[in-house]
Amino acid sequence: MLDVASTRTTGRRGDKSRLLYLLGPAFVAAIAYVDPGNVAANLTSGAKFGYLLVWVLVAANLMAMVVQYQSAKLGVVTGKSLPELLGERLGTSSRRLFWAQAEVVAIATDVAEVVGGAIALNLLFGLPLPVAGLIVGVVSMVMLAVQNARGQRRFESLIMFLLLIITVGFLAGLVLSPPDPAGVVGGLAPRFQGGESILLAAGMLGATVMPHAIYLHSALARDRHTTARSTPQYLAHIVKATRWDVVIALAVAGVVNLGMLLLAASTLAGAAGTGSIEGAHAAIVAALGPTIGVVFAVGLLASGLASTSVGCYAGATIMSGLLKVRIPLLARRAVSLIPALLLLGAGVDPTWALIISQVVLSFGIPLALVPLLRLTSDKALMGVHRDGLPLRIAALASVVLIIALNAVLLWLTFTGTA
Repeated sequence: MLDVASTRTTGRRGDKSRLLYLLGPAFVAAIAYVDPGNVAANLTSGAKFGYLLVWVLVAANLMAMVVQYQSAKLGVVTGKSLPELLGERLGTSSRRLFWAQAEVVAIATDVAEVVGGAIALNLLFGLPLPVAGLIVGVVSMVMLAVQNARGQRRFESLIMFLLLIITVGFLAGLVLSPPDPAGVVGGLAPRFQGGESILLAAGMLGATVMPHAIYLHSALARDRHTTARSTPQYLAHIVKATRWDVVIALAVAGVVNLGMLLLAASTLAGAAGTGSIEGAHAAIVAALGPTIGVVFAVGLLASGLASTSVGCYAGATIMSGLLKVRIPLLARRAVSLIPALLLLGAGVDPTWALIISQVVLSFGIPLALVPLLRLTSDKALMGVHRDGLPLRIAALASVVLIIALNAVLLWLTFTGTA
């Protein structure tokens, strides 16, 4: 009996070890959910409206878990990325138009990430923003070179290390300035306070449910689990591991996002100049001390470096899948860096650029979600791994909510009330 029990215990430990080894792709995708655009949107929301929009972050993170699981499962089950499957089903003109809007989303993403990293270098070392943005671009090239030379597993490990730095950087302040529990609970009730709160909610949604991460995750999961379809049993095991990968990675990202908003609500409410990341950083230093300010800036830098590398990777995946055109990652990095550097050189307010970039992303979300929902609901394509009814309902509700929020945002913007 002891031998049997020992064997069972060893088997369980072996299963856990194999499961841990299979984690990784979702952590790369999760970096998109803690990029500098999130920092700008979450800090501004907390500073201006306190705990009012906590419910937006909670809802957005739950939606992110649903759609990232769908994307990863699609790649594992079919052996193809979402852009590849769309490229096979769209005509030439439609495929090019779809790529064009996806590329706009990728550019908006890159702007947010490079600008955020540049702000961090400016806060830490006083570097001019254009110079700092160029440094962020060069370092991201080095990170992409790791992916090219060492493979996806090493790239995943590097990104997970940066995610740890981001988590510490953005949550450290809560130790000294914990949030008000009653305020947090009150913030779970869905409501707005005028057009500006809706604009911020759309920006938070665009920063949390990221279109480029939806496209990329299917490719990451496909490339990591190339033998997943060797047997039905092994495929089922990989799908289960993918589900845990997504839940754990997005839970970490969700805690970081919520922590940023809570830190702003508990520390920055009513403080002058908190409409910008630089102003928020100054207020954090004034309230919590220079050490927390440095830790926060380091977290912001790690966020910019990691997310811009992942964003460039996503752009290459989108282009390859939809246009069947492959451009070396480093060449794409050099080209996609230009819009962000032009904005920084033109003296555009960086925090404003970050928030607007997230609103652009919010409008790209339905164009990624609708085809994802249709493909993962297709029994001929997905077989026994087709989305169940509860998952289809949750995904459909997410799409409807996002479209409705964007429609209200457009109306407020063009009527001058936002």
